Amino acid sequence: MSHDLDRRAYELDRAHVFHSWSAQAALDPLVIAGGEGTRVWDSAGTRYLDFSSQLVNVNIGHQHPAVVAAIQAQTAQLTTIGPATANLARGEAAERIVARAPEGFSKVFFTNGGADAIENAIRMARLHTGRDKVISRYRSYHGNTGAAIVATGDWRRIPNEYARGHVHVFGPYLYRSEFWASTPEEESARALHHLERVIQAEGPTGIAAVLLESIPGTAGVLIPPPGYLAGVREICDRYGILLILDEVMAGFGRTGRWFAFEGHDVVPDLITFAKGVNSGYVPVGGVLISDPIAATFDDRVFPGGLTYSGHPLAAASIVATLDAMADEGIVENARRIGADVLGPALRSLAERHDVIGEVRGEGVFWALELVADRTTRDPLPSADMGRLKNDLIGRGLLPFVQDNRIHVVPPCVVTDDDVAEAIGIYDAALAAL
Repeated sequence: MSHDLDRRAYELDRAHVFHSWSAQAALDPLVIAGGEGTRVWDSAGTRYLDFSSQLVNVNIGHQHPAVVAAIQAQTAQLTTIGPATANLARGEAAERIVARAPEGFSKVFFTNGGADAIENAIRMARLHTGRDKVISRYRSYHGNTGAAIVATGDWRRIPNEYARGHVHVFGPYLYRSEFWASTPEEESARALHHLERVIQAEGPTGIAAVLLESIPGTAGVLIPPPGYLAGVREICDRYGILLILDEVMAGFGRTGRWFAFEGHDVVPDLITFAKGVNSGYVPVGGVLISDPIAATFDDRVFPGGLTYSGHPLAAASIVATLDAMADEGIVENARRIGADVLGPALRSLAERHDVIGEVRGEGVFWALELVADRTTRDPLPSADMGRLKNDLIGRGLLPFVQDNRIHVVPPCVVTDDDVAEAIGIYDAALAAL
């Protein structure tokens, strides 16, 4: 019977579900029926260790009982209510989020996910400044909607360029430096010089915001070098430009901190979030708004809204998630795992496999950059990456594979034993290459 359920799920998917970012004909999706913690499984009982956190969002792990119970309780009380009302779950969710923000942030605008958080942050920046242009990076991903996809720097922008006023720059990436840098400090200084020159060339008085992922995620888990984010803040202040930090993937525990920008000597003007704030149990995102920007709309209408803004089920899941993360030390676990267990294990893996060109990351946010040759740093070909991905799945691990990289991104609740098991699987699959 269980095999029949899996076959039925597969047949229905192939008959009727249109998948994102894909040519449809050749798809062969994995069937998943259940999960708990760091594991998922199909109806037949085949189990997988989830080192993708799906789309790097299931920070608290699958089916956390406190979050499931909170959603169930809210469902019994009130499943939905319009955003113009006041609702306790929504208010408490906003309070919990603000409590984790830097000083000077009091308000949250709720959205349905990360992409429309970006849309509304850009809108707020333009209205607050009276300016139009937005600068973002080529190595970035900000979402699939109108302005968010054009702010994005990867190939997905190019077929979708319908939004106006977007300019791109190169950010720091020492392993493949655009700036002929040989040290992190050189890379940081030269990337900042490049950013400022683009601002000057584009006309500073027309630029509303610089939009950056605090740590570019899909683009490669690119940890900012020393002084970079603080330097961006200083440049923005010099020209009256707002700084929007995208914490959709990096926020709420992923880096071993509540927000990834903590520790980089920077406070943005707007913070976008989604994913880890409730691990995607119910779709939700939002914008944390600094007080001066919020005050812009005290007596001026903010021209934006969503039917499901601050949806009660999503709000209840946020409250339960953030409370559980605090009570159970989940963010601290991610930090310890990264520093003491996962980071050292990945660096040891690189010593055994020449195909690993670089290891980078922190917390439970890591990337293995795979190369055909360590000297030339030529990326490992896509055919090899495809074989490696299939081998990892065949060995019982769900990987996050992007371009020539394996992103090692387990839930923040991952254990030492989980890491040891995953490293064994990576080791065997890389050896088989």
